[in-house]
Amino acid sequence: MADKQASVAELTGLFQSSQAVLLTEYRGLTVAQLKELRRSISADATYAVAKNTLLAIAAKNAGVTAFDGHFQGPSAVAFVSGDVVSVAKAMRDFAKANPLLVVKAGFFDGVALTPAEVTKLADLESREVLLAKAANAFKASLFGAAYMFQAPLAQAARAVDALRQKQEAA
Repeated sequence: MADKQASVAELTGLFQSSQAVLLTEYRGLTVAQLKELRRSISADATYAVAKNTLLAIAAKNAGVTAFDGHFQGPSAVAFVSGDVVSVAKAMRDFAKANPLLVVKAGFFDGVALTPAEVTKLADLESREVLLAKAANAFKASLFGAAYMFQAPLAQAARAVDALRQKQEAA
């Protein structure tokens, strides 16, 4: 009984501290495959296998209702503490190679996600790519501004040079 209470307390803490939570069914996957999945998301998430009743109680204690009715069959949960998009991508890629992994539901930023919405999340570009694109756009606008400020000076210098050449010729 104490073990179950400790498990529920730990799971409740994970539900509360995670940026996102992805509920999966792993029926038919081997231990080696689950280990591979854990390794692929370990930088940004914790993948926990637990009894449905314990998960349901922990989700309820954490105030998460997104998974109501989804705790059926062998369930495992990815508690995302890092980049949500990279975890969604890793799970999508793993599911392509191992179709027995099924994402049943998700919870991100206080909003329940359907499996299709989790897939859309996986299709987004990673945080690093988006930051790089923003930096490049900012850099391009800075170069444009620098050119705009430099152009009148160059024109003025050419005009002065033309006047000087005209006076020297005269």
